[in-house]
Amino acid sequence: MAWSASQYVKFEDERTRPARDLLAQVPLESALHAIDLGCGPGNSTELIVERFGAHGVSGLDSDMDMLEAARKRLPATPFVEADLSTWQPSEPADLLFANAVFQWLPNHIEILAGLMDGLAPGGVLAVQMPDNVNEPSHLLMEETAHDGPWREAFARQGVRRKPLPAPSVYYNSLIAKSARIDIWHTAYNHPLESAAAIVEWVKGTGLRPYLDHAGPEHRDAFAAAYLERLKKAYPEMSDGRVLLRFPRIFMVAVKG
Repeated sequence: MAWSASQYVKFEDERTRPARDLLAQVPLESALHAIDLGCGPGNSTELIVERFGAHGVSGLDSDMDMLEAARKRLPATPFVEADLSTWQPSEPADLLFANAVFQWLPNHIEILAGLMDGLAPGGVLAVQMPDNVNEPSHLLMEETAHDGPWREAFARQGVRRKPLPAPSVYYNSLIAKSARIDIWHTAYNHPLESAAAIVEWVKGTGLRPYLDHAGPEHRDAFAAAYLERLKKAYPEMSDGRVLLRFPRIFMVAVKG
C-alpha cells in the first residue's frame, strides 16, 4: 500500500502532538544513536533532532513518497528505505522511536521484543500507536465497506485492522529485557472544521486501504457514503466544528 506525504501533513500539528508527548517521556539526557522508525515525512524525526542534535539521528520508512518528503524537510539527516518487519539496527541504538507505525504490522509484538536486542544498555524503545479501531471513525469505514456496490470486494477480502492487544500483553512481552516499562493511553479530542475534515484526516491513514480496495471506480462514492455516516456520528459543536476522539497507546521501555 502506497502512502501520500502531502495527505498526511494536512493535519501535521495534530499528528505530531502524540510524538511530542511520547518524546517528553523518554528518560535520556543524550542520544548518540537515535533512529525514527517509520519516520513518515520527517515530522517526528525533526523533534528528535531538536532535542538531541542532528548528529547520530536517522530515520527509516518503507514508503518512498514519505522518504522523499523527509529528505526535503531535513536534508542533513540520513533517511533510508527499510522494512520494519525484518529490520534490525546495525549497531546498538540509544533510542528507537516509533510514532504511529507498528499498528500496521500484525506481528508487531514479536518485532518490538526483538528491537529491545538492538538497544544499548540503558537505551530506550519508545512507541506510540493509534488505538482507535473501535471508534466511530473506523467502525463506519467497515459499515460502509459492506453496504454499497463495492461490498463484493470486501466480502472476498477484508481490510479491517485488528484491535491492539491489552497493555498487559506488551508488558509481558517486553519486561524480560527491560529495567522498567511505562505504558499509558491518551484520548485526544481534536476539534476539526467538519465531518468532511475527518474524511481528509483518515484518507492519509486508516481510510486509505478501504479506498484502495474499493477501486478507482468506487473511490469517490465510497468516500461520500462514509461522509454521510460521519455526519450523524459526529454532531457539530456550538462553533460548528466537530470533535474527533482519537485514543492512542504509548509505551517507553528502558533496556536493563
